[in-house]
Amino acid sequence: MRFEEPSATRARMADFPFDAVGFDLDGTLLDTFRDLGTAVNHALEFGGFDPVPVDSSKDLIGGGAKIMLARAVEAQGGLPDEEFRPLYKAMLAFYAENNAVLTRPFPGTEETLRELAARGVRMGVVTNKFEEFARGILTQLGLIEHFECVIGGDSLGRGVDGKFLAKPSPAPLFAARERLGGGSFAFVGDSSYDVKAARSADVPMIVAAYGYCDAPAHELGGDVVIDSLDGLIPALEGL
Repeated sequence: MRFEEPSATRARMADFPFDAVGFDLDGTLLDTFRDLGTAVNHALEFGGFDPVPVDSSKDLIGGGAKIMLARAVEAQGGLPDEEFRPLYKAMLAFYAENNAVLTRPFPGTEETLRELAARGVRMGVVTNKFEEFARGILTQLGLIEHFECVIGGDSLGRGVDGKFLAKPSPAPLFAARERLGGGSFAFVGDSSYDVKAARSADVPMIVAAYGYCDAPAHELGGDVVIDSLDGLIPALEGL
């Protein structure tokens, strides 16, 4: 292992253009689709619907678990709200007990987080997953120590419309930047929800093309696209 002199470390920190970076979770830091797909199928079978291929859950991730399940149900004819709610509760209960069975960090996650920390960057997670789930999964995978804040889809409560203040609202990004001490802030994500939130918050947006993009990565409207987490630090430096 090569150790740097303190002066070299200080110079590297001073040269980096961002004080803080926020990360989406599913499809950005973690490959979660297998556990999410299994939970969706558990709820579908509970409701008498046919299971769907687990790989298809990649196309449903982005807006949160409720939207994932709702789309899967709608594809098979749909349900009234009062009949959908028990399925959603069944999905959440199953996922609470099985959310880190097959979930793994994407290649380069640990190395990238450590390198950002070495450059003095403060980091947070902004996800539409419930905060309890996000914290639990990050803890089980040994990654929670890297993040000063974890903002989930339910962390900020509900807005005037009764819906959770989650992406694509900019509110979670504003909250993350504040909790990370302000200063220059960039966001990394893989979906239109992420890009819309970043644009509304007026922060630079890095699109993770390796994730679960709900449109071609280069068409989502980010500032730069990366094909792996190994490309994140050079992309941030380029911004």
